[in-house]
Amino acid sequence: MTFEQAAWHQGDNHSVAQLVNHLTFWNSQQLAKFRGEKPAAFSGNNEETFSPPKDKASWDAAVKAMEDVMTAWEKAVESADDAKLQGWYGTIAHISTHNAYHTGQILYVRKLQGAWDAAKGVQ
Repeated sequence: MTFEQAAWHQGDNHSVAQLVNHLTFWNSQQLAKFRGEKPAAFSGNNEETFSPPKDKASWDAAVKAMEDVMTAWEKAVESADDAKLQGWYGTIAHISTHNAYHTGQILYVRKLQGAWDAAKGVQ
């Protein structure tokens, strides 16, 4: 996606970039907890996690951050033992549902703006 496509939004709805930033924030928060680390400071205002992109560089960085956190989650789950995973089943299910929900929103936003190529994905 181009920066312009990622920043596009309709009315008060979130842009793709805002949704990506939100997902990156929450996946990072939970990954830190899973690893036994202190998560980043959070004011408690969820709207702050939907930060808009400033420019192409910030969009490119957001894409990389999302890819990095999802890859890190995959590796963390693969390397965790059964006892660790058992304590996290509910949270991992919630994370997966949250990711799926917002991924659906991203798809919908792209379709609304005409930036979805059905030949490369869901029709």
